[in-house]
Amino acid sequence: MRRDRLVGVAMMLGSGLSTQVGASGAALAFPVIGPAGVVAIRQWVAAIVLLAVGRPRLRSITARQWRPVIGLAAVFAVMNLSLYTAIDRVGLGLAVTLEFLGPLAVALLGSRRVLDLVCALVVAPAVVLLARPQATTDYLGIGLGLLAALCWALYILLNRVVGRELPGATGSAAAAALSGLVYVPVGVVVLLHHPVTLAAASYALVAGVLSSAVPFLVDLLTLRRVPAQFFGAFMSVNPVLAALVGLLVLHQRLAMVDWLAILVIVSANAVAVTFGGPRPAVPAVDSKADVADHSPVPVGQCDVLHGVPELAVTPPFGKVSADGEQQSSRVTQ
Repeated sequence: MRRDRLVGVAMMLGSGLSTQVGASGAALAFPVIGPAGVVAIRQWVAAIVLLAVGRPRLRSITARQWRPVIGLAAVFAVMNLSLYTAIDRVGLGLAVTLEFLGPLAVALLGSRRVLDLVCALVVAPAVVLLARPQATTDYLGIGLGLLAALCWALYILLNRVVGRELPGATGSAAAAALSGLVYVPVGVVVLLHHPVTLAAASYALVAGVLSSAVPFLVDLLTLRRVPAQFFGAFMSVNPVLAALVGLLVLHQRLAMVDWLAILVIVSANAVAVTFGGPRPAVPAVDSKADVADHSPVPVGQCDVLHGVPELAVTPPFGKVSADGEQQSSRVTQ
């Protein structure tokens, strides 16, 4: 068990780093094809992966079931575009931290515990610190980061509906496919006006793989080794990883007060997940079983690509809920 826990921690760290390195790769492509061009490629990669893994029977989805799926597709599309545009304007660390306010808000607003009220009171000044007026403050970028947070919160709420209406990863796969289709004309227009270089295309493709496919598959394996709440608390460190990757890869420096605010928000997120009250027992998963036969995986994270989550703790192919339901959520981050 201890060895499984250590391996699980290593895999979680690798998954988080993969996500943020992928986002930094996307940022390197922004000067050539812009955030919209990168998001288009990212959405296409996510759709291909989810359709391949989930193998949804789209013809079996009824008109009533399509409505929340369409809403989820819209959230996918807007969340990634707002996040990547925020990264382009305010940097990787700040943008990812702001986005994490979405799942944190869902957890805090849906609770009547004193501990959650304390978390909210602690987070509020940290957010004010991050958005404090400065000569170089990009309020549009901050607003887009908060829009990404709102989309992530809506993603969690819509997934509750989709998880009740459709089995396995059918809803997430259908939503990712729709979002990918929406970005076909967007991608065509952007790529026609901004001729793609081999380097930019490579960065965008790597972003799609590292931020979607790799985390999704690694998270599936990780959640067979570690408890759901431990996974959720650990993955809350993603804003710190994003700030570190932004510093090392993109040379984006943050002030000490920004680092302090990020650590406060990460800590509040971890506390909300770790002490979120009793959770239902998590059934064991056969590690040799086909992923498609266990979707959502009854494990116990969010990063874009899940069924009936209470709290998604890492954004969008593999976002996971605090109550132990793995959905397809890394498609979005």
